[in-house]
Amino acid sequence: MIESVWEYIVKKEARGQFELAYGPGGAWSRLFAGRPGFCGTTVLRDTRDMGRYLTIDLWETEEQREQALAACEKEYAAMADSMASWIESKTELGIYSVLAKGTVRPHLRAGKKSRDVHRGGRRTTRGR
Repeated sequence: MIESVWEYIVKKEARGQFELAYGPGGAWSRLFAGRPGFCGTTVLRDTRDMGRYLTIDLWETEEQREQALAACEKEYAAMADSMASWIESKTELGIYSVLAKGTVRPHLRAGKKSRDVHRGGRRTTRGR
């Protein structure tokens, strides 16, 4: 698995449009939805700078990503052109290999017991 990571600085008046375009069911995910190896996109917004976003595209292999980009080159360019007025800057941060996925849980202090809390289908552990 690989992740392609981009940073966008988006103009204030275009943030909603950007989030719709890159969010679930938006133009970006529809562009790659049927392409072999595409596993989805995550969009992150900086909590301190509301105009700064990261997009992370997950692919099975870098070769599949390259093939998809080549296959939809015209559509990709047209979409980039239509969104260019929204964006102050765009920087490719890199393509990263996913080494492992895991969850790290904090260590409990001595004398603390943990209890499981269920929220929205997620299970978390809290110190008591």
